[in-house]
Amino acid sequence: MGAQILHNAAVIFAATGFYGFLHSAAASFTVKEWVRRKLGEWASRRYRLAYNAFFTALLVPLLKVTASLPDRVLYVLHPPWLYVALGIQMLGLAIAADATLRTDLWAFLGLKPETRSAAGKLVVRGAYRWVRHPMYTGSLLIIWLMPAMTLNSALFYAALTAYIVIGAHLEERKLLAEYGEDYRQYREQVPMLVPRFPNLRTK
Repeated sequence: MGAQILHNAAVIFAATGFYGFLHSAAASFTVKEWVRRKLGEWASRRYRLAYNAFFTALLVPLLKVTASLPDRVLYVLHPPWLYVALGIQMLGLAIAADATLRTDLWAFLGLKPETRSAAGKLVVRGAYRWVRHPMYTGSLLIIWLMPAMTLNSALFYAALTAYIVIGAHLEERKLLAEYGEDYRQYREQVPMLVPRFPNLRTK
């Protein structure tokens, strides 16, 4: 069983890592600028939509790889813990939804061209006041509070969590380049993924 777990972990982490590498590389300014130079403005305006469609479709073979491996059930939650898990998942969904609505939703989906902020001031609202990446925080709450967990799903969620943490660091490089000192101060004051609860003994 130990050898099987190591084999499954190696396959799942390799597949997820490859997906994550492509996902991050395609989202970089370098690749976007290359597309604009080689294919023109019409391709640049449609890049986000094509990016979303391609990586959504690429999830299918990634999930098939995980599903094809031998698996076993780790646990299945029953009431009252089932309701606790579902409640926290709803909280995660609300956090992720709030983060999505605080951005330009149509540009995020690729249905309108993306625009870069020209030395604009960073505006922090909603869930962004508590964590710098609330969409990731909400997603992590959803996947790790699943009412049923198998070995392969746990390995996949672990690989996905690793990519989310790495991806958040890569994303912050772009945000620092875009917002400069505003984002640097924001990063010092607000945690990345886990909210920092205030000390009630202080004002």
